[in-house]
Amino acid sequence: MTTAFRSAERPAPPPRPRPGSNGLARELRQRGRRRLLREDFLTTLAWASAAASVALYLADGGAAQFNNFTTATTSVGIITGLIGTDLVLVMLLLAARIPLIDGTIGHDRAMEIHGKLGKPALYLILAHMVFLLIGYGLTDRLNPIAEGVSMWNSLPDMWIAFISMVLFILVVVTSLVAVRKRYPYKFWYVVHLLTYAAVLTALPHQFSEGQLFSPGQWQRWYWIVFYLVVLAALLRYRVWAPVALTFRHQLSVTRVVSAGDGAVSIELTGLRLEELAGAGGRFFIWRFLAPRLWWHHHPFSLSADPAAGRLRITVRNLGKGSAALTSVKPGTKVAVSGPYGLFGHAARTRPGLVLVGSGIGITPLRAILERAEFEPGEATVILRASTPETLYLRDEIAELCRQRGATMYELVGQRARHGNPWLPRHQTGLALSNYVPNLRASDVYVCGPKKWADAVLEDAKSAGLSDEQLHHERFDW
Repeated sequence: MTTAFRSAERPAPPPRPRPGSNGLARELRQRGRRRLLREDFLTTLAWASAAASVALYLADGGAAQFNNFTTATTSVGIITGLIGTDLVLVMLLLAARIPLIDGTIGHDRAMEIHGKLGKPALYLILAHMVFLLIGYGLTDRLNPIAEGVSMWNSLPDMWIAFISMVLFILVVVTSLVAVRKRYPYKFWYVVHLLTYAAVLTALPHQFSEGQLFSPGQWQRWYWIVFYLVVLAALLRYRVWAPVALTFRHQLSVTRVVSAGDGAVSIELTGLRLEELAGAGGRFFIWRFLAPRLWWHHHPFSLSADPAAGRLRITVRNLGKGSAALTSVKPGTKVAVSGPYGLFGHAARTRPGLVLVGSGIGITPLRAILERAEFEPGEATVILRASTPETLYLRDEIAELCRQRGATMYELVGQRARHGNPWLPRHQTGLALSNYVPNLRASDVYVCGPKKWADAVLEDAKSAGLSDEQLHHERFDW
């Protein structure tokens, strides 16, 4: 079944430019350029931190250690350890939810980079151990295993360093997709917290063993400052910011209403909620402070822009955690942090707007549509579902489209096996460009299951859209 304010079979002509379109286009281009400059700055800073760690070691006498094989082997071990430690600290900064990083590359991409750095960091730290065992073993005339036993017995902080190594291996292995999918999210999350323990247990041997971080050397102060910056960022944005936001807004549940097949909308009231206006599309971390619920955190986006002192999220029963929320009682206090991510107005680069959602992924698009800047005729909303009952918030979105002059399509039916897999079977011959005549002058926001969303993004890329025009919210972890 397909319903639309325009026919999907015969593309409508592109809308004529309106006086407001040029001004919006200029503003979006300027905003995009500023974001790219910030991204370049952050990228340069990350690379510079790794280069600085090596340069300071070489400048503080490390360069002189490459005069024979034994000391050169030890120096290679030290350098791999320095770069590996630097990558781990960068990973922690990426996971700290720092507004500068989040507002520049978004939470999803930050965590994607965070994940990609895990294995290189582990390999470098393993290389650090192997090269040091070989180098020190050559000096002491011992094989690497005997040298390891000797270091364990003679150096007081070395056993802690070995524990740190085991923790790093455990964290990285459980983060591999093939392993991660075998365990519940909560198990993976608890194991991932061991990263902090791994960093802490690595600290003693760095400052107590050898002369690398001895007093009076520049690299000692470099690493002290680096560690303090990371610690401050984690405390500020992962601990203090959620607590401060929770007390500032003092949210509580007012009612829970059905939103369709297996889904509910949870409405909340609080203080100063107008400060969260424009956060539609971006997600918050919610903790419902009730028995058996308080220790679960839920990443949900708003399904309506804050209005009249109220917030709303729409949740579908997709597992034990979300299922419990369908029966949360009015009056329940809620802890919150956010908003996070770039799935919102700040990521816009073009005057045209395309919102494509599937199932419960439709609900964040409703909040984006409510406040997005566009001229009548420049926005298209595509709702995708297997059955009409899972077109969540369909009536609200249709009314917003009528009020704001947006085009809406409802694509209902089983997914196609051939052709475009994100479309229903009876429309496999069509593409995204059939629904959106001005597609190349638009930003495309996609929210839904990963494989389905990937198919939509691939369709958009095949139509000539650049990466900066594509925005998607992941449902997997």
